[in-house]
Amino acid sequence: MTDHHTYKKIELVGSSPTSIEEAINNALAEAGKSIKHLEWFEVVDTRGHIRDNKAAHFQVTLKVGFRIANS
Repeated sequence: MTDHHTYKKIELVGSSPTSIEEAINNALAEAGKSIKHLEWFEVVDTRGHIRDNKAAHFQVTLKVGFRIANS
């Protein structure tokens, strides 16, 4: 066991017809299927689609950090 951790950072785009929060959680859930040790995220961009003068779909760009195994 080491006394430090090393991380890798990737960029993801999540989407949802419901909310920004759901778009974030959708992206994290999909990433968690193939990436272990997800630890943090930051939202770097938010955008959406407008239909009938209302927000109809949300997209959120995330930077996600995960710990390299055994670091």
